[in-house]
Amino acid sequence: MTEVLLYDTTLRDGTQREGISLSVDDKLKIALKLDDMGIDYIEGGWPGSKPKDVEFVRRAASLPFTHATVTAFGSTRRKNSIPEEDVNLRALLEAETPVVTLVGKSWDLHVKDVLDTSMEENLLMIGESVAYCKEQDKEVIFDAEHFFDGFKADPEYALATVKTAAVNGADCVVLCDTNGGSLPWEIEEIVNDVRALLPSTQIGIHAHDDGGCGVANSLAAVRAGALHVQGTINGYGERVANANLTTIIPDLQLKMGYASLPPEKLRQLTEMSRYVAEVANLPPDDHAPFVGASAFAHKGGIHVAAMLKNIESYQHIDPELVGNQQRSVCLLYT
Repeated sequence: MTEVLLYDTTLRDGTQREGISLSVDDKLKIALKLDDMGIDYIEGGWPGSKPKDVEFVRRAASLPFTHATVTAFGSTRRKNSIPEEDVNLRALLEAETPVVTLVGKSWDLHVKDVLDTSMEENLLMIGESVAYCKEQDKEVIFDAEHFFDGFKADPEYALATVKTAAVNGADCVVLCDTNGGSLPWEIEEIVNDVRALLPSTQIGIHAHDDGGCGVANSLAAVRAGALHVQGTINGYGERVANANLTTIIPDLQLKMGYASLPPEKLRQLTEMSRYVAEVANLPPDDHAPFVGASAFAHKGGIHVAAMLKNIESYQHIDPELVGNQQRSVCLLYT
């Protein structure tokens, strides 16, 4: 089975959701749980922007992780500067994580209107930042922010941004649907174009759910060859949600035949979902796919009758595969 690497950003992007505020102790608890599940990368935060994230990374270094690698997140160097003097890059490297995730702009709108710089300078910002971090013996993941919107606006430039990251040593180029408005067939076509341009570079996907397609877009990217998937537990994230790993993982493994978690860990998925909700002080979503309390609940009379005859008649999987259980909802009439 082909392996898909799982990159969890609950501790950074997930905390952008309204109503979530995780303490450092909360983040450490969740990190240990993610490691126990078999998640490959845990994005611990942005050391260059939050003292809390600096403390998390420092304390996480002494945790007994058995599988996961903690990553520190930060932006490419500022315009008209050099990497060696960039405050953000310095904080990123001082975090001393073996992996750094650099975010850079791929949409000309953001280059001109947000960064207020030239297209050429943005490419230099990407290339020099990636090369500098590689010189410090870091594994570098490049998050191409707003990549799909950028590709639709100016495909040549969007492709130039990810090619610049790749030729300067990025170990993985992650294509981000940052505004969450792309559709699955668009994602698949564009990822195919990137794969053709960068056949020897690992491609990743980072989707948001603003159009309701975060999970579908992530799966479409995998179909096109992305083997690194970013998301959050329970879909926690800014605005609507990030792509939901508790849905993506069983879809990849049980529906598409990719390897992500060992079967015994997959059976802990429901418990994992509820644990993170509890630590985040949020009610679990009873109607969430796979892990919700109602995901395998049967209420309609003909449904229940059919289930008594054949357990597969109204269930798409065995709920025990994801640590959930089937139940019937009894109706009392007076």
